Amino acid sequence: MMEIKEIIELIRAVSENSLTSFELEQGDTKISIEKKGPKMVQVAGAAVMEPVAAAAAVPAASVAAAPKAEDIHSDKVVTSPLVGTFYNASAPGAEPFVKEGDTVKKGQVLGIIEAMKLMNEIESEYDGVIEAVLVSNEEVVEYGQPLFRIR
Repeated sequence: MMEIKEIIELIRAVSENSLTSFELEQGDTKISIEKKGPKMVQVAGAAVMEPVAAAAAVPAASVAAAPKAEDIHSDKVVTSPLVGTFYNASAPGAEPFVKEGDTVKKGQVLGIIEAMKLMNEIESEYDGVIEAVLVSNEEVVEYGQPLFRIR
């Protein structure tokens, strides 16, 4: 059984590392932490959080390849809230959460980013239609990198 002190440390780690959710199972104990509140969605000129320390481990080539938000030409762009590996489906071989042309609702899961063995659901901040999926399955993404364009 985890002690309160350890649980508080987990909550602090989720908060400080820009994670949106965390689950831990140890024997009969299951802890699930979900961070509510503003989602990290990029809108030109919006305030941003500091990048996760893991960003330094990503090769510079992938940083240069990331499109700049101002090159997207849309005010409805969902960006990566952390550095990690993007997955477009819940499991290998499963249908993607969304594809171009799909209608989405605010709060709908668009993809997953794995960071430090934690799966973080990326949710839409908008109602609309997926105009473009800007990343590939299993692609390493940067903090703030545009993932989806919605119209």
